[in-house]
Amino acid sequence: MKNTILIYLLLCTLTYANAQTKPWQFAHISDTHINLTSQTPVEDLQRTVRDINVNPDLQFVIISGDITEFGADEELKIAKSILDSLHKPWYIVPGNHDMNWSESGGNSFKKVFGAETFAFKNHGYLFIGTNCGPNMRMSPGQVPRENLVWLDSVLKATPKDMPVVFVNHYPIDSALNNWYEVIDRLKTHNTQLIICGHGHNNHKLDFEGIPGIMGRSNLRAKDPVGGYNIVTIGNDSVYYTERTPGIATKPIWAKARLYRHNYLNDKYPRPGYTINQHFNNVKTAWTIQDNSDIGAGTTIAGNLVMVTNTAGWIKAYDIANGKPKWAVKAGGKIYSTPAASGNYIAVACSDDYLYCLDRNTGKIKWKAKSGKPVVASPVIKGDRVFCGGSDGHFRCYDLASGKLNWDFDQVQGFVETKPLLYNGMVCFGSWGNHFYALDQKSGALKWNWTDGSINRMYSPASCEPVATANRLFIVAPDRAMTCFDATTGKVIWRKLDPKIKVREAMGLSADSSLVYVKTMDGDVLGMDAKADSMMVKWQGKRNMGYDISPSVLKENGGLVFALSNSGLIYAFRRGDGALVWAYKISNCLVNPLSFINDHELIGTTMDGKIVCLRY
Repeated sequence: MKNTILIYLLLCTLTYANAQTKPWQFAHISDTHINLTSQTPVEDLQRTVRDINVNPDLQFVIISGDITEFGADEELKIAKSILDSLHKPWYIVPGNHDMNWSESGGNSFKKVFGAETFAFKNHGYLFIGTNCGPNMRMSPGQVPRENLVWLDSVLKATPKDMPVVFVNHYPIDSALNNWYEVIDRLKTHNTQLIICGHGHNNHKLDFEGIPGIMGRSNLRAKDPVGGYNIVTIGNDSVYYTERTPGIATKPIWAKARLYRHNYLNDKYPRPGYTINQHFNNVKTAWTIQDNSDIGAGTTIAGNLVMVTNTAGWIKAYDIANGKPKWAVKAGGKIYSTPAASGNYIAVACSDDYLYCLDRNTGKIKWKAKSGKPVVASPVIKGDRVFCGGSDGHFRCYDLASGKLNWDFDQVQGFVETKPLLYNGMVCFGSWGNHFYALDQKSGALKWNWTDGSINRMYSPASCEPVATANRLFIVAPDRAMTCFDATTGKVIWRKLDPKIKVREAMGLSADSSLVYVKTMDGDVLGMDAKADSMMVKWQGKRNMGYDISPSVLKENGGLVFALSNSGLIYAFRRGDGALVWAYKISNCLVNPLSFINDHELIGTTMDGKIVCLRY
């Protein structure tokens, strides 16, 4: 098969004379979005694979993320089976759809495809690909901390003059919370091109002087056939042409010169921490930088603070100074906030197990296996542990022995959140458009509610519900707030206000009179817990800006704490809503806080920072 772009390149004369190499080609596929509800993405990918296989000029294939729609195990297996029919080497990284809504917390992606990063050499170029997140928490994308550590090791072993092509699902700009950490690393080497997906359309981009190419989605959209891109490198340039499988190769739509850039004088904006200078009443007591992401809140147990990370570690630190006390490694990524009671610590893991550890030593007391990964957080009450799974089950275990007390096996979708224990019930939502209330003693279904939506992205699955005076409240990605009769599940009121736009973050005031919510526009509001409709009774007097962090709003010591997806902690006065202080600890999502007392707290961020603040 003779490709029109190859003929063009072989015949034309180009001005760059310092690299007269024979042009060579590879395929760039992106955003295949394999899912279980539509056959067309499967057909589109199968057609693309067949087309690539009959083109002898294509030497390898790069797939730049959003392989699946929801990161579900079955979706990943279907995608892998199709890609395995490629007759050429192929290299793949996940996208936000593969990670953010994943029933395995992204653990299955690594199992199915072997890794979430790649590095290989071809024609004197080093191709490097990384994950983009966001992992299990709604926020802007973020290259995981462990991927940055890996990237450091790859670059360290790479000669400075070797040309580098970097691949990520997201554009390497502010769409990623930590884009600057990636690009600053790339600028230490001879990075000549950045390839991405995510936007579903072909675009030529510029990332702080580095040429960038966004490739189209493989999906057909409104066309009869999908498509991908053929990439040609030669004569110091890269050329992109869109290919309609089995039909035609379109003319060149993007061209960029490939050469060694001089980054020494680059001056581009970076996130600042100047806001911290305005609040002298807040100080960092101690801080730790973990080598992996932290995707859950912490738990304080005696003089220890318990922290989990996405490398599978469960760690205990001295609360006074941050010194490590013990660490235990589980078999998969962890997105579970530990639960503590007496000498017991319960933590769920994406290796399919719920762990119970000794608080003082970290020794594993027992492990309970489920049918799939567990990305939810457990709750302990008395001698029982309650936790949902990704296998359609919600279970209750004996705290001392791990013996199964009961098993509710009718959950639609998977459970991600921490359940609410209220009035003898255990209450939680799932990524299957349902919300459940079970009997704590028997696991029997008390009531079940669904909004009737077929779009599972609107599920009330990420928020931690709150309840008071026999009223139970939830918010969801559909931007609606719902108030139930906690006993019967009857909807007392439900409202979607386009001016307020609530999301997953919520909490309950200390006196239970307010349900705190955060809007996508960055307002922190207190809704009247007794009103007959959604009624704003309190408001924080500082707009946080556009924000989609699902982290819990908490009141402690007369302050209301709100957390951002860009590393900021806000403290509002409960009395009048005035901003008392704001403090930035990272540029990535802040997980739910733990409070040592009314003047000290522990905060963690998605990029692996653990911080003790005194205020």
